[in-house]
Amino acid sequence: MGRDKALLDLGGVPLVLRTARLVESVAGPPTVIGNADAFRPLGLRAIDDDWPGAGPLGGIATALRASSAPWSLVVACDLPYLTKDWLDFLAARALASEGAAVLPMNTRGAEPLCAMYHKRCEPVIREALESGTRKVTDGLQSVLVEMIGPLEWKGFDSDGLLFKNMNSPADYEEARGRFGARSAF
Repeated sequence: MGRDKALLDLGGVPLVLRTARLVESVAGPPTVIGNADAFRPLGLRAIDDDWPGAGPLGGIATALRASSAPWSLVVACDLPYLTKDWLDFLAARALASEGAAVLPMNTRGAEPLCAMYHKRCEPVIREALESGTRKVTDGLQSVLVEMIGPLEWKGFDSDGLLFKNMNSPADYEEARGRFGARSAF
């Protein structure tokens, strides 16, 4: 992308702030994991990743360590099409689940960066990280994971974009077109 995706402007708001507001509407005050110094000026609670360079699995472990709640909603900031209705459903599903993680399943596989994780995942994920595991689904091999299939989540995704993330300037331009372009890339 050429710069930090989290700070890209979408509809007049930095993407990370847009995502944080959405998460807050469902799960309470969010904590941003990453470069804390970059996010604090936006008024966000932010902490540095305990596992820099370990990818999303390290971020999930950090989030679980920082949280005192039994369940944590983990959402990547580059998913601009998420909705409150979907996240409300996901959170309610987790609270009723016997699993330790609740992940949507897409045609490409699991969506671990729009999922709910129980606190009991933390030691399992940390152990996986210590053994060199970096893929989120591999780090969850020893816990019960409840998957939400497309038949259930597609009702929240009339445009087919729910889990579409922004990985390229073209993805960013598409999102800007949908949400309004108030700043240049």
